[in-house]
Amino acid sequence: MPEKNDIGNGLPVDEVKIHQLITALKTNSVDTRHHAVRELGAMGKSAVEPLIRELAGAQDNDYRWYVAMALSGLGAAAVVALISAMKSHKDTEFRRYSAAALGNIGIPAIEPLIDAMASDDRQLRGFLSGALCRIGKPAVEPLTRRLEDADEIIRSCATLTLWQMGDTGLPAMVDKFQEEQ
Repeated sequence: MPEKNDIGNGLPVDEVKIHQLITALKTNSVDTRHHAVRELGAMGKSAVEPLIRELAGAQDNDYRWYVAMALSGLGAAAVVALISAMKSHKDTEFRRYSAAALGNIGIPAIEPLIDAMASDDRQLRGFLSGALCRIGKPAVEPLTRRLEDADEIIRSCATLTLWQMGDTGLPAMVDKFQEEQ
């Protein structure tokens, strides 16, 4: 059971600390913001939902960036919830910064990002592709495998993402095509 704080409001210590660190992301001090990003990244799964709520409600891109960096610091713990939030939040800025966070998370986000491309939402697929491009080379082999996926949308998205990667993704796509000839 989480330890309770001594302020008397009954919130678990983690929730109080998360709230304090999120508040620190709004300060003018870059050092304070960077410290809060690092600390939030160390909070684990308990910080995922509060940070997603903050990102959804953020009014300026500077603040969104710090929240996204804190989410990316959570690593794999944030991936599924962040992708799910991107599906339900249609706001372009929310999706853009969520995709940046997923791109920074890297390898743990690759397969869930590709799986989420099965969506009918073109804008969402574009942001998911952008996150995979940000991940770069580690995403090439999983994308190449998905060129033969049963889902036509995933096949198409894998192709377009590899193409968008340019010199990083195109050779793998060309090699795959040549193997099939």
